[in-house]
Amino acid sequence: MTDGRIATARLGATGPEVGVQGLGCMGMSFAYGPADAKESRATLERALELGVTLFDTADAYGRGENEKFLSPFFRANRDAVVIATKFALSIPPDEPTRRIIRNDPPYIRQAVEASLKRLDVDVIDLYYMHRRDVNVPIEETVGTMADLVREGKVKHLGLSEVTAGELRAAQAVHPIAAVQSEWSLFSRDIEANVVPAARELGVALVPYSPLGRGFLTGSFTNADKDLTADDVRRQQPRFTGENAAANVALLEPVRTVAEAHGASLGQIALAWVQQQASVHGLPVVPIPGTRKPTRVAENARAATIELTKDELALLEPIAGQVAGDRYADMTFASAGRE
Repeated sequence: MTDGRIATARLGATGPEVGVQGLGCMGMSFAYGPADAKESRATLERALELGVTLFDTADAYGRGENEKFLSPFFRANRDAVVIATKFALSIPPDEPTRRIIRNDPPYIRQAVEASLKRLDVDVIDLYYMHRRDVNVPIEETVGTMADLVREGKVKHLGLSEVTAGELRAAQAVHPIAAVQSEWSLFSRDIEANVVPAARELGVALVPYSPLGRGFLTGSFTNADKDLTADDVRRQQPRFTGENAAANVALLEPVRTVAEAHGASLGQIALAWVQQQASVHGLPVVPIPGTRKPTRVAENARAATIELTKDELALLEPIAGQVAGDRYADMTFASAGRE
């Protein structure tokens, strides 16, 4: 980090150069309870000041509202930001809480045009397939995405929650810049197959929820008791009931390491994810989500923390002891199909 700005990394062999930490923007419009728009805008500005250049959204976040919210910031800083958005989660008009996974070419073309309009940009820097529809050959899906690159509507391609086999099949059709999957001290299933495949193929990893959806920061201990009724974490098995009580105890080694560094729990959790770049030998750009300028500055400082071998060893057993899956239905995640 120089002049208070984070270092940079390249997404994939031919992808864009971005700050080594991005910003997940979903919570500014969706999923984690009410947000303050003014504070969220200040968070975006602070992130850019710190060298955060990869800003992550999706058409499903707030049914397009997140893309609309981010649009003025993107337009004002177009040359400085890398815009990442996603398609695949179709929302029926009469069932706003339902998600239907669609990877078919007609839907992709419809989705990209809608995102371009909401974002009010001519091209999307990084376009992800959000989730995998196993009924559509991935070669067909990525082939359509590749057409969008050739047509100048998209610059680079990404995939989210894919298996190693799906990544290999996609890469054979068109270069993939990044794979986005959950990766944290609590969620390490991708290390078995996806991470080695990405390293071999020259694809970057973009971990979402690197802070365990806030649980690793200690900001809440039980979703049912601590979070608002509209918070999606109340639907995730590891954050409620006996699972939550068991998982809180797993934060003790994180706390021990944090005290040694004079850091917060969240900074150690993020530093661990950032350090997986050197552990596994590939670019790793986590996208922690926050809606507070102070938090984005705290997160950025984690990029400068280096954990010792002993500290990494102390944190190593945590994931294997976590109670509860990360989703109620794991078929939507790569680990459910590996």
